[in-house]
Amino acid sequence: MKAQRLHEPRPVDERPLRLEEADEPSLGPGQLLMDVAACGVCRTDLQEVEGDIEQHRHPVTPGHQIVGIVAEVGDGVSGWTVGDRVGVGWIGGSCGECGFCRSGRENLCESAVFTGWDRDGGYAERAVVDAQFAFRLPGGVGDVEVAPLLCGGVIGYRSLRVSGIQPGGKLGLYGFGASALLSLQVARHWGCEVYVASRSEVERRRALDMGAVWAGAYDDEPPVRLDAAVTFAPVGSVAVSALKALDRGGIVAINAIHLDEIPAFDYRHLWLERQIRSVANFTKADAREFLQLAADIPVTTLVQTYPLERANEALLDLREGRVAGAAVLVV
Repeated sequence: MKAQRLHEPRPVDERPLRLEEADEPSLGPGQLLMDVAACGVCRTDLQEVEGDIEQHRHPVTPGHQIVGIVAEVGDGVSGWTVGDRVGVGWIGGSCGECGFCRSGRENLCESAVFTGWDRDGGYAERAVVDAQFAFRLPGGVGDVEVAPLLCGGVIGYRSLRVSGIQPGGKLGLYGFGASALLSLQVARHWGCEVYVASRSEVERRRALDMGAVWAGAYDDEPPVRLDAAVTFAPVGSVAVSALKALDRGGIVAINAIHLDEIPAFDYRHLWLERQIRSVANFTKADAREFLQLAADIPVTTLVQTYPLERANEALLDLREGRVAGAAVLVV
């Protein structure tokens, strides 16, 4: 089968991914073999390919927003049959036995494994997934459109929950890429006032068009104090800007697997029970809740498609800010 393989991280303009003929993945107990139809291109993929996060497997096939059809069902799997439509996200497995797993926080399991990082992902014609971490997809949404929901959508949803935002609250979104675009729709569905900060004038206009009540630059002060904020930009100074905009008792949820250094800031910006919290991927419950909510709203996605052969180009466009919404590989 064809697969885009990362052997050694390099700047994406050096085309680090190689399109190769890879061995067919072997199916084990408790797993599903899927024919991949589409795979979203995530900023985490870019960070892995360029070496901002450590490569766990050499070589590896990236990609963790996978949509496809079940081609084969492994021993011990129930509830799935050949031909079912299936989605896979970032978290690919956990031990199932530790305190975190038993309490529904498998995203914090020390033995958790991640799709496209610890095991081969969806930049390929076929992929093997743990059936317990495979998700049923809402009907009426195409493969390309649903792919970004499986990472940016679900993690954006978890970020909203971690931020503690309540229906009708004042929410800040710092950065307005694919995940924030989806989070805004959920927040608007909850009746929240949404204030967006972005370095991009194009993204600020898009946010206003989608219902944000205000949009400015990262250093601009929103016209009101925020009840909560979520930061999507992998830049520490942006988290400080969000913190400065919070009302008393507010939370900044940092939606990033990699963040550069947070600069020093005056303690008065954190005082009065303000908090900074990180968001570590998502749980199975998050995915199921969000996918149902996305169908109910319904959430719409803005996508830019690329064939599998142009994965390096998709990552480069993502890095350079040339992707409107989400990039998706059509396999």
